[in-house]
Amino acid sequence: MKKRENMAISKLEKRNYKWIYLFLLPSLLVFLVFYLQPIITVFYTSLTKWDGFNSPSFIGFQNYVDMFQNEAFLISLKNIVLWSLIAGTLHVGFGVLVAFVLYHKPKGWKFTRTVFMIPNVISAAAWAMIYKFIFNDEMGILNNLIRKINPDFHVQWFYDSPYAFWAVTFTWLFYSVIVTLVVLNDLMAIPEELTEAAKVDGATGWQITRRIHLPLCRNAIGTGVICSITARIAMYEQIALTTAGGPGDDTMNLPIILVKSIQDMKYGYANANGVIMFILGLVILAVVNKAFKMNESVY
Repeated sequence: MKKRENMAISKLEKRNYKWIYLFLLPSLLVFLVFYLQPIITVFYTSLTKWDGFNSPSFIGFQNYVDMFQNEAFLISLKNIVLWSLIAGTLHVGFGVLVAFVLYHKPKGWKFTRTVFMIPNVISAAAWAMIYKFIFNDEMGILNNLIRKINPDFHVQWFYDSPYAFWAVTFTWLFYSVIVTLVVLNDLMAIPEELTEAAKVDGATGWQITRRIHLPLCRNAIGTGVICSITARIAMYEQIALTTAGGPGDDTMNLPIILVKSIQDMKYGYANANGVIMFILGLVILAVVNKAFKMNESVY
């Protein structure tokens, strides 16, 4: 009797798996055609000399050798490291802080939510243009305010070194709505019983935040770090519309090099830059996953 029941269950499971495979097939086809095939193409053509029209000519790792001998590429790697550190600390930290403010709902929290959320709806390209006027030496609000104290102050923020790097940084530093929303979602999912039990035991508000809320939001904060840093690796609009990688190569990054390579008909070299971006993204994902133990349950 048990054998018959087990056989019946086994047949039912096989039927269910057939339906699962059937429903997964469209997604698998989309992944193969629109994701895996382009990734393989990028990896292969990064090993070729290719102008986008003629057939690719295999040259091995020459594109990568040329890349690491290019000073602009090395500066872009340094900039990515600095921007990643700023993004993973100040940018994410500010987003987490706003999430906790909105969670605790102090006086004026609705005003904070409005002031913080509305600017994040504006596109990165639009903010780049807005900041280009804010940092303008003649008509920009920043320099005009500084000249109230120092009348002789004149700085072209996006065109003078080393100010350009920090001017570009300010175009995205305080716009961390994604981090805020992800962390706030985890905060709202924390059972009230945990907080109430901690209060009964005499825990202060700071102790509850540090010992309960922050640890339970570990995965959300880690996700915020990944999103923030990978966005810095792929950052294009803010630089293209403000400094274009200048002055010199002070604000150069990989997407700018990639686009310039395409414009110069160096598709193989451009795809080599794309491969480096892809690898950097995987490294960031692995490091953050390990650092925040995101594969482990927080409860």
